[in-house]
Amino acid sequence: MSGAISSGRLSTLQAAFVVARRDFGAILFSRTFFFFLLGPLFPVIVGIAAGSVKQETEQAAARPVLGVVMAPRDADAMIAAGAALRPELGDSVPDMAVVKKLRPGETIDAAQALKDSNGNLAAVVTGSLASPQLTGTEGLIRAWSGPVALIAGRAADGSPQALPKVALAATASSVASERNGQMRTAQGGQMLLFLLTMMLAGMVLSNLVEEKANKIIEVLAAAIPMEAVFYGKLFAMLGVSLVGIAVWGAGFGGLILLGSDALSGLAAPAVGWPAFVAFGIGYFAMAYLLLGSVFLTIGSMASTVREVQTISMPVSMSQLMIFFFATYAAAQPGTGVSLAAELIPFSSPFAMLARAAQDGAVLPHVLAVAWQVMWVAIFVHFGSRLFRRRVMKSGPQQARTKKGKGQPVTA
Repeated sequence: MSGAISSGRLSTLQAAFVVARRDFGAILFSRTFFFFLLGPLFPVIVGIAAGSVKQETEQAAARPVLGVVMAPRDADAMIAAGAALRPELGDSVPDMAVVKKLRPGETIDAAQALKDSNGNLAAVVTGSLASPQLTGTEGLIRAWSGPVALIAGRAADGSPQALPKVALAATASSVASERNGQMRTAQGGQMLLFLLTMMLAGMVLSNLVEEKANKIIEVLAAAIPMEAVFYGKLFAMLGVSLVGIAVWGAGFGGLILLGSDALSGLAAPAVGWPAFVAFGIGYFAMAYLLLGSVFLTIGSMASTVREVQTISMPVSMSQLMIFFFATYAAAQPGTGVSLAAELIPFSSPFAMLARAAQDGAVLPHVLAVAWQVMWVAIFVHFGSRLFRRRVMKSGPQQARTKKGKGQPVTA
């Protein structure tokens, strides 16, 4: 009889699949999932608005202007020479404006003229074309002394000759530029991985606390192995998160393509873009499962949302420190710090994703995923045992028998 009962009981894998399918369907087809998908839209709107405000601010803050206070002919020659040199020198030539054209024998206090100006006057050039004088703050006049000398020399020539064209021979890339680009790619991947993990991992905790409050989790704990419940919930929430990421990726794909110029600083990762994206998805799954397993363990020690917030705060802060550690280790590939970041379970996904951008070897990633899977199993096993003990404490106390004695003792 007992054999029939045990044979009819679901295995851990089957029970985990049932729980995962139940949670995945319940969340995916709920009305709140739509609002969950809209969540990242608000930071994007805020970012666009902030970018617009920044652009307006930069446009409002005009470039500093060099004022010209000279005789009429010299002032006009300075303005004409600056306009002629601008196509060749670009922003090295300061914007110039005539402040005053001096009459014969007239003098002016340049410092006072600089104070009395209503525009964005930063310095004033006085004197003559043969001996110009700059008045302004020390740092600015040092930076402008060379361009002003060139403009004055050009203006002094009655029939200036065109500046020679300089032939340019650009190299495709250099070792330094390639490494810098791969470092930016590694840091960008780490940042995206961290943001997605922290934004989505909390769903596991909220779902568990809700079912614990409704006593649903106690029914599941009595019917199937607790590890199956944990695995089912982890993979259900991981599936929901991947669906959300797919929707966001499709929705923001056009914006990313439109902003391709902003991504020009990202060099191709060492393993190539297809493998890097595949590793990114895999390491997101591992980071999610690792952090989610910790959150499930926290759920076993919390009965209310307030307790959840109190207990989960140190975990969130420690995850931020781990992210900083992984970012620091990415800047020192091949060192002991980098190896430590790759071995510590919670920093391993971030460190290995950075390694994928900087090192083309694939075998270390296979070993790293196996290492992370082992730690997920350890955390789930520990968390499920802790959760079962605390859940069973909420039910009626059962009599236990002292070892070596036949008298029941109330626990």
